[in-house]
Amino acid sequence: MAFYELRQYKIRPGKMAEWLKVMEEEIIPFQVSKGMVITGSYRGEEDESVYIWMRRFESEEAREALYKAVYESDFWKNDMSPRIPDLIEHEAAHIQRIVPTSLSTAQ
Repeated sequence: MAFYELRQYKIRPGKMAEWLKVMEEEIIPFQVSKGMVITGSYRGEEDESVYIWMRRFESEEAREALYKAVYESDFWKNDMSPRIPDLIEHEAAHIQRIVPTSLSTAQ
């Protein structure tokens, strides 16, 4: 059964524009190139510290394979991972797995 991953990050003060640039120009394109399905990317309308994005996985096995392809890559380990702590408060990240209800258009 397919499921979604809802990820909410707290962006460091004054870093939202830089974070959005990194997400939109580097992280999302890279993850999509590895097969990740990104279903949405959002920022807080009034709260500059809120960033939310969602990914869809067909199964737990697919999630594990995609995580490996992304997070164990040289690009992620050597280029992305060292830069992220300057932009988000990683310890404040909230990641939740969610499934669509029977009437959801996200089925």
